[in-house]
Amino acid sequence: MPSNKSGSTVQIKPATGKLGILMPGMGAVATTFMAGVEAIRRGISKPIGSLTQMGTIRLGKRTENRSPLIKEFVPITRLEDVVFGGWDLFPDDAYQAAVKAGVLSDKHLSLLKDFLSGIRPMPAVFEQAFVKRLNGPHIKKGKSKADLAEQVIDDINDFRRREQVDRIVMVWCGSTEAYRKPAAVHASLTSFEKGLAESDPEIAPSQIYAYAALKCGVPYANGAPNLTVETPALQELARKNSVPIGGKDFKTGQTFIKTSLSPALKARLLGVSGWYSTNILGNRDGEVLDDPESFKSKEISKLGALEHILQPHLYPDLYGKMHHSVHINYYPPRGDNKEGWDNIDIFGWMGYPMQIKVNFLCRDSILAAPVVLDLALFMDLAQRAGMHGIQEWLSFYWKSPMTAEGLYPEHDTFIQLMKLKNTLRHLRGEELITHLGLEYYD
Repeated sequence: MPSNKSGSTVQIKPATGKLGILMPGMGAVATTFMAGVEAIRRGISKPIGSLTQMGTIRLGKRTENRSPLIKEFVPITRLEDVVFGGWDLFPDDAYQAAVKAGVLSDKHLSLLKDFLSGIRPMPAVFEQAFVKRLNGPHIKKGKSKADLAEQVIDDINDFRRREQVDRIVMVWCGSTEAYRKPAAVHASLTSFEKGLAESDPEIAPSQIYAYAALKCGVPYANGAPNLTVETPALQELARKNSVPIGGKDFKTGQTFIKTSLSPALKARLLGVSGWYSTNILGNRDGEVLDDPESFKSKEISKLGALEHILQPHLYPDLYGKMHHSVHINYYPPRGDNKEGWDNIDIFGWMGYPMQIKVNFLCRDSILAAPVVLDLALFMDLAQRAGMHGIQEWLSFYWKSPMTAEGLYPEHDTFIQLMKLKNTLRHLRGEELITHLGLEYYD
C-alpha cells in the first residue's frame, strides 16, 4: 500500500471514462449482477446490499457528525460508466442465460430484456477434468494452454477497443473447480509459463484467465474457492505488473452468518462443542458441487473460517473439542434459493449446554450480485490508488481471504469491515477509527 504519513492523502487517479467488468462464467451470479446494475441505472431498483453504493463511513470523532456515503468519500466509478463482458460454456446471451438461471422474475426480465440481450459471452476456456458435471459447446480450441491464454488476452484487448473502456477488472463468477494443491508448475512465473507452453495438467482454466488478466494489467478477483491467484507464480506476475489481486470465494450465505455469529459467541466467552452446517442448493453451482472433487474445494473454504475466529489453541476449554462439519446437497427443485441449516451446540456457566438453530432461506445470486459490484469497484479504486498484489483490506467479501505469507487470515465480519473502512480513511488522510473513546471523558 502507498505510504500515508502525517495524515496526507494518497494520490488516487480519477475514475474518468468507462470501466469494463469482465466475468469468466456468465450464469446465475453474473446475469443477476448485470441485470441489477442496469435496474439501478434505470431507477427500477435500489443497490441493496452494496457497500460502495449505500454504505456510509464515519470520519473523525462521534461529536463531529461526519458520515458521508463511501461513494462520495472516495472516487468510486459511477454505475453509469460501467460496461460488461465475459465468457461462458454456453452461447446464450445474458437474457437467455438469466431466464435459464431462474433467479429473476418475469417482470424484471421483461423490463431488462433489451439490455441483457445485447450481452453475448465469448467462448470459454474449459477443461472437463476441473469441472466434471458441466459441459458446453461454446469453448476455445488451442494447440496449448499458452495458446488459450493468448486467446483470452486477445479477447481482453478486443473488448477494450470495442467498448472503448479506459480500465478493466476481472471477477471470476464461474463454477468451482476440482480441488488441487499447488504443484511445481505454480512455484514461479518462469515455471508457470513453461507449463502453459507444455499444457501442464495442473494448470486450471481459472489460472489461465488470471494469467491473461494480469498480463494485461487487469485486476483479478477470485469469486470461487479455486486455486488461482494465491499461487506464487501469479502473485509474482501481479507484483511485476503492479496489479491488485484478491480472493477467494464470495462470502454470501451460510459463511456470512457463521462469521457474524461466531464472533459474538467468542466475545462473551461461550463455549462451542459442535457446529453442524448443511445446505441444499439446486442451481448450476449445486450441480457442480455434487462432484466430490469440486465439493472438496468448497468444503475447505467453508471449514477454515470458524477455527480461525474461535482460536481453539488459545481457548482450549471453550473450543478445543469442537466438532465442525459442513455438507452441501444438490436438490434441483430448490433452484437458486439455497437453504442453509446450522445447529450450534454451545455451553455456558458451569458447563450447562444450550443450542442455537439457524435456518437461512436465502437467494444465492441475490446475495452474490452486490459483492461482485463492490469487489469490481474497489479493485478498480485500488489500482488507481497505486495498490497492487493481495488486497487483504477486502477480506470482508471472502470466505477464504488471501494474506501475505505467514499471516493468518481475518475472518470476523466486523473486524473485516473495520479494516476496509480504515483503509479508505487511510487513502483520504483521515484519522483511523480505533473506538477507544477516552477523549470524550477527559
